[in-house]
Amino acid sequence: MKRILLTVACLTSLSACAEEPALDCANAFRTAELNQCASQDWDAARQTMEQYLEASLKHNEENENLVAAIKEAQDGWDNYQNKHCGAVYTQWQGGTIRDVMAFSCKTKLAKQRTHELWESFLTYMDDTPPVLPEPGQ
Repeated sequence: MKRILLTVACLTSLSACAEEPALDCANAFRTAELNQCASQDWDAARQTMEQYLEASLKHNEENENLVAAIKEAQDGWDNYQNKHCGAVYTQWQGGTIRDVMAFSCKTKLAKQRTHELWESFLTYMDDTPPVLPEPGQ
């Protein structure tokens, strides 16, 4: 009986742990694949933006007013991004492309915001190297 249970447990864990093939976003054409790729792009852009936001806050931590202002601006940006990309989703709500369009909107805005954070809070007016490299470079 123990052997049967052990065999069943091994087979169950092998099927649960079987790796799915890597998603080839360059050649994706099914809606689910396109959505997954767009979601991955958004996740990557968001993570990069959060990295630059955290660096901006840390780099300026001695200036409490500036840190508070950056946080307030980020809250406003988050609200704008949600509303704007929500409107894009609504524009395409009748089609299967709606998720891709909304994720693409979020990705584009996150990349723009990341560059704004870098330019405004992580660079210097002179030739001092920036705190982080220019995003996208």
